[in-house]
Amino acid sequence: MLLPENINPKLCVYYNASLILNTLYEQKSIDIITLYAEVKKPDNMPISIFLLSLDWLYLIGAIDINDNGVVFYVFKKFKNL
Repeated sequence: MLLPENINPKLCVYYNASLILNTLYEQKSIDIITLYAEVKKPDNMPISIFLLSLDWLYLIGAIDINDNGVVFYVFKKFKNL
């Protein structure tokens, strides 16, 4: 869920995306498996929520993923719309 109403906020894409961004901000780039292992430690994040969060971060231009499965923190600034 993007915005949960009656569920644990730790299952929210926004919350989990912030954990992913925090890890990427510290390490700049990391492979997907290692990234999942890092962000899963504190709250046992489900893989489905992890992947949804990665998708959302990619769509908003905050991360990029190369062909080798390495995730990069890139946060592209939006140009004038």
